Amino acid sequence: MSTVALPSLFVSHGSPMMAVEPGRTGPLLAKVGATLPQPEAVVMLSPHWETMSARVGNQLKPQVIHDFGGFPAALYQLDYPAPGAPALAEHVARLLRDGGIEASTDGSWGLDHGAWVPMRYLYPQADVPTIQLSLQSHMPPDYHFRVGQLLAPLAREGILLVGSGSFTHNLRELQRNDPHAPDAPHTVEFLHWFLERMRAGDLQALFGYRTTAPHAIRTHPSDEHLLSLFFAMGAADDWTQFVHLDTGSTYHSLRMDAFAFGSHARLLEQLPAAA
Repeated sequence: MSTVALPSLFVSHGSPMMAVEPGRTGPLLAKVGATLPQPEAVVMLSPHWETMSARVGNQLKPQVIHDFGGFPAALYQLDYPAPGAPALAEHVARLLRDGGIEASTDGSWGLDHGAWVPMRYLYPQADVPTIQLSLQSHMPPDYHFRVGQLLAPLAREGILLVGSGSFTHNLRELQRNDPHAPDAPHTVEFLHWFLERMRAGDLQALFGYRTTAPHAIRTHPSDEHLLSLFFAMGAADDWTQFVHLDTGSTYHSLRMDAFAFGSHARLLEQLPAAA
């Protein structure tokens, strides 16, 4: 294990089918996991655990949750038996409370597919303790950025902070029978707007993306799958230093972009999808 400081990550977890259909994203996440120093533990924010106030999973052995329906039977047999980290969960909750964010530990959840699907690629041996943090979808981007800021010191302790979501997420426009369908042009425009504002360091524009970004409501009818991006930005020592990892789209309208933020994001600059 390494205690070298780590970047924070945003990863797009896509459809639950990514667990068995890796596409371009699965191999990319595997390279990310192999390139970074192995963390002491992972704290994963997933939009599939929504609570009114922050909850931190404290199970000793987090259960895998198959929180989806109508998929092939093989998908429901998959497991990810990573250990939990109850002491770290309490530390995370304390950091949030000390910063004025209501937070508590919770043993009722586990790892939903927003967590265990990308983790199966990042750390396939399931040997890195993993805890999940809930998302408050009724709260704005700046709140999630603040949650990330409060947890940023953990990176210096070798803890990898990951926001899992989807860079675009309009399920009504999916071409469900074609995971390799061409990118939807409006999602590419949305991406380019984000990249321009990120490169300019324009945090306030990013916080207000829903009123100023092209196709914002079309790409995110509700924004819970993008809020974890702001968490990852806040969790970096310097969010303006970032590496964009571009693996395009799946099912036409789900962009699968990933980002590494912070001064240590440069560790991933040489990956094939880095831009």
